[in-house]
Amino acid sequence: MGHSMLSGARRFSGYFFSRSPLITVRSNSSSPFRAAIAFPARSRSLTTMASESLPASVEALSLQSTTQKSEYPGCFPSLNPMDIYREHIATELSKATGIDAQKIYSRLAWTNTLDKGDLTLPVPALGIKKNPAELCQELASKFPESDLVNPPTAFGPHLQFFCKPKALTDTVLGRILKEKAAFGTNGNQGLKDPSDPSKGQKKIIIEFSSPNIAKAFHMGHLRSTIIGGFLANLYTVMGWDVIRMNYLGDWGKQYGLLANGYKAFGNEEALAKDPINHLFDVYVKVNHIVSEQEAPIKELKEQIKQKKEKNEDVAALEAELAKLVDASEDEKARRYFKSMEDGDPEALDLWRRFRDLSILKYKQAYARLNIDFDVYSGESQVKKESMANAFKAMQDAGVAEESEGAVIADFTKHGAKKLGKAIIVRKDGTPLYLTRDIGAILERDEEYKFDKMIYVVASQQDLHLAQLFKVTELSGRKDLSDRCQHINFGMVKGMSTRKGTVKFLDDILNDVGDKMHEVMKKNQTKYEQVENPVATADTLGITAVMVQDYTGKRINGYDFNLEAMTSFEGDTGPYLQYAHARLCSMMRKSGLTEEELSSANFDLLTEKHATDLIRLLATYPDTIINASKTLEPVTILAYLFKMTHALSSSYDVLKVVGSEPDIKKARMALYFSARQVLHNGMRILGLNPVERM
Repeated sequence: MGHSMLSGARRFSGYFFSRSPLITVRSNSSSPFRAAIAFPARSRSLTTMASESLPASVEALSLQSTTQKSEYPGCFPSLNPMDIYREHIATELSKATGIDAQKIYSRLAWTNTLDKGDLTLPVPALGIKKNPAELCQELASKFPESDLVNPPTAFGPHLQFFCKPKALTDTVLGRILKEKAAFGTNGNQGLKDPSDPSKGQKKIIIEFSSPNIAKAFHMGHLRSTIIGGFLANLYTVMGWDVIRMNYLGDWGKQYGLLANGYKAFGNEEALAKDPINHLFDVYVKVNHIVSEQEAPIKELKEQIKQKKEKNEDVAALEAELAKLVDASEDEKARRYFKSMEDGDPEALDLWRRFRDLSILKYKQAYARLNIDFDVYSGESQVKKESMANAFKAMQDAGVAEESEGAVIADFTKHGAKKLGKAIIVRKDGTPLYLTRDIGAILERDEEYKFDKMIYVVASQQDLHLAQLFKVTELSGRKDLSDRCQHINFGMVKGMSTRKGTVKFLDDILNDVGDKMHEVMKKNQTKYEQVENPVATADTLGITAVMVQDYTGKRINGYDFNLEAMTSFEGDTGPYLQYAHARLCSMMRKSGLTEEELSSANFDLLTEKHATDLIRLLATYPDTIINASKTLEPVTILAYLFKMTHALSSSYDVLKVVGSEPDIKKARMALYFSARQVLHNGMRILGLNPVERM
């Protein structure tokens, strides 16, 4: 069984739909350091979105870029406040000590906790043959007076740098209030050549979700959907041209089984109303017949085997077996699928209806997750000539070899013992997933000229993806395999809906939405203030599922816990939404406008709670850069929870309502900035921040 029939089933390219609103270009022309770079925007009007059942509250992710040059690679002081400090420290320390500035810059690291500084320099990493602790003291003493950072402190072999509050506050809050949704983004990261923007963006295909039509959309598919959506958003705010691809499980003998089952059990009205559930019901019924037919066939095969061992005549039994097999639903499905492969118009018309209706239903479900796809693809879309070309390349490279009537790839003969063997072509001549998937890679490379392609598929398919990339390399396309990456994830245990129904996407989302609605009703006063409690409960439920999914590293599986994920206690999705809603409420109660906040006197923000929160806000762009390296949603999620904890401890100290007017305005500017960064991070995670709950 190939990877596409298991969790995170994956399938390639045919049906194109208009691109949805996940990026607009934002130009900060008022800054002398910034200039807009023209990136193709994923945008359309909210009117269009609403008509296609996408959430009307979806806001675009903004993207900023710069034409400013720095002597340090990957340094963008006009986009990332901490780059100002890295650049400054490296330059000044180099002047004072004679150590190469590039070496210092590349080794400056961010800290996990604020007590360790805003930036730290691990002195041993400089490669200077001297006692690290002594060298650390020496470097600290030589660092010159600075308007940006306090004199560094030596802590063992580390040199710790603390930013001076006033300069940092003015820079960070000033930028957030002006850049808003663009703060933290960096379009230069996605340029093919950062020194020459005219060469355009790098292009990435992210293949994710990929359910099998007419089968349950289980948590493996949901994890792929959530993680893939996050990666698409992350690469978007890093300036890449992102193609979101859904490779549906839409081909194979099971569709012959489904078609025959539909003729017996199908209902046109039910198909039109709810295609996925109805096709699944049909599939279950026809599979029940297959199971009943398998028993006597298996029994006859065993009888024939025993008689052959005794050298007894089996002609009559074999004739009976042939009749049973020929009349079986499994064989009828095989013949039906053969007619599909041969291009029978009637068979393909019915299959196409199943596929198109399922895609329409999936689009509505995906909209609830703030996700849509640029391409709905599938195994059915891979051209036979592409598979033939892939097979020929394998033969020419000596990768394909005959084995007991089939064609296999024996990776042990090509220096990859851990990859074992894989069937390429069955005995009956039909290609397996490996051949189709290589054909798909070749087609995508030809059509999209991508710089990178990511497959978001469960760890159960680690071997298949490793074989796919290896056979692509062995077939003479190492350049292509090097551009492909498998982003895997662990599985979810204990998943069952409260109604005990099949785990379709809508069932899962409805279940957590219902649970959140129950929780919201417990506070009648607040419940009555929410304009649309059912829609809000749906958003909170989706947030609960996604945050639980993001809480650990991708590779870790977890137990699906409806009670825990919908709680407002601890680091949960509802708590994150509550933090955002509370900041929105604070702004409403302050009576201030966004425009008024820009004239706030930041010098009044002298409390440690205020300066520490500003230090956290300053590291948000670094967090996004770090996430683009780890490709872990938890990188951003952990940062957001760290910020909400800092906020929670600040409310009693940094009160807004009841404060002196100037202090109120300054503190509200700080809280507004925190809300903006929280909003930006939630958007990249695919969450839809609520303003009331």
